[in-house]
Amino acid sequence: MADARPTAPTAPAGAPVPPTPPVPLSALLARDDLALRQLAGPTGPDVVIHWAHTSEMVDPFPYLLGGELLLTAGVQFPDAPFPDTFFDSYVARVVAAGGAALGFGLAPVHDSVPDALVTACATHGLPLLEVPPGTTFSGVARAVWQLMAQARLAELRRVTEAQQSLATAAAHADPVPSVLRRLAQRLGGHAVLYGPDGTGIAAAGRAPAPAVTEALRKLATVVRPATPPGQAQTGQAPPGQAQTSRAPTGQAPPGKPPTAPAGPAPARPASATDTADGVHLSAYALGSGEGFVLGVAAGRRDGGDHTIASVGAVLLSLLTGEHHSGAGAARSSALVRLLLGATPEEVAPLLDTGDGTSGGERIVVHARPDRQTPDAVAAAALGTALGTPLVDLDPDGEVVRLLVPAGRGPAPVPGWTLGVSAPAGAGGWPAADAQAARALARARATRVPLVRHGARPGLSELVPETAARAHAQALLAPLAAQPALTDTLRTWLSLHGSWDRTAVALGVHRNTVRQRVARAALLLGADLDDPDVRMELWFALRHS
Repeated sequence: MADARPTAPTAPAGAPVPPTPPVPLSALLARDDLALRQLAGPTGPDVVIHWAHTSEMVDPFPYLLGGELLLTAGVQFPDAPFPDTFFDSYVARVVAAGGAALGFGLAPVHDSVPDALVTACATHGLPLLEVPPGTTFSGVARAVWQLMAQARLAELRRVTEAQQSLATAAAHADPVPSVLRRLAQRLGGHAVLYGPDGTGIAAAGRAPAPAVTEALRKLATVVRPATPPGQAQTGQAPPGQAQTSRAPTGQAPPGKPPTAPAGPAPARPASATDTADGVHLSAYALGSGEGFVLGVAAGRRDGGDHTIASVGAVLLSLLTGEHHSGAGAARSSALVRLLLGATPEEVAPLLDTGDGTSGGERIVVHARPDRQTPDAVAAAALGTALGTPLVDLDPDGEVVRLLVPAGRGPAPVPGWTLGVSAPAGAGGWPAADAQAARALARARATRVPLVRHGARPGLSELVPETAARAHAQALLAPLAAQPALTDTLRTWLSLHGSWDRTAVALGVHRNTVRQRVARAALLLGADLDDPDVRMELWFALRHS
């Protein structure tokens, strides 16, 4: 019978396993409801399984993917006495297919586990479990998936907590060292930030052995851009790095000048991994484009470690990109000058976005997401979509405000409702901010993705601004102590007296709108059914 078994090519080393959290075999053995007993093979936390599979095939090799706990009742085994080579060949094929362990079910076919099978599993290093008669194979498989779900949930919780912890660290006064410290703690290892020249700028965690440190530094060169920003590609290696890591293809022989590569340099990977002296190494190129690299050395490499390290790399990309780019420095300078008493007109030239709009007109945009409450990440993503780094998340967490170059004319953004002001210079940005707010309210009330403030001149421009503002202040004085009434009246008038649309725009009940409008009319002594009164109030509200 052994000679009649089908043949298949030997599985390559490191057979692929499914991308699910592995289950330690010890956790399965600890389940009292299963009453499993290990008879042979290695033990310990490193012995893991990825799923359970039942097969009574003489040769299960073609049906295994790797990482399985293979369950069998021995239906395919020959009757005693067993051939000398059968079990050795069977176990060898399971191991070659990447099987993680073998479970042998007692009854109804066999009353005990064959001794030859125990010997074969011990010889090939395959864990062998005895499955008692009262335990079904489906019960074992269910237990595997339950343990796997618990492991997945624990890993998700670990990653989520690490993300929150890293985000908190990024808000510290010393963000880069704080992020590295928190990253080293979460990964149980060492984290280091390499500069564009390959030197370590900051590090946290217990430093590894010198050989591991050197291996991590070399791994960082694999992901660092071949040509650092601001340097021409000449074949000259940066200080402290081997010439071979930077020499372009087509390197000239010694004594001759290097020749330029025939085409663009091959793209570097965003991350790379390696091991040195049993320590797991990882390197991540930071997206700031400045040549910074995050290096991590840890004694283990769990499934969520890459995700956690990637979050750290993203945060460090933002930190290094902002503090080491000219635009970021200019914006910081503008902020400092404003805090020290400068006017918007004086600092506007520092807000250069590289598109020729330095100090020129800009558009104010107010935006609200259609579903969730906006956060800092969503606000930054919206700024990227509209092509501006000048983003402000409202303290109430409901509106995002942006300053966009006037020449870019914001277009609708999926998932957002936008209110857009007319173009204005630095001195007119506060008025443009009010325009954008009113445009957003109208967009939400009419349920359209974008509303622009009308730029066409009107009769109100015939009245000097100072006189119009003084008239508005006097007319609306009875409402000065109740801004909610003023906002409700403005929105209600802009929507032609629609109670429902005003309620939608303000996020309140329609009865609340009615009560506020009635209260405002009473305080103003105004008949809101009179179109002349409405026109005068609208004029005043636009200049208030």
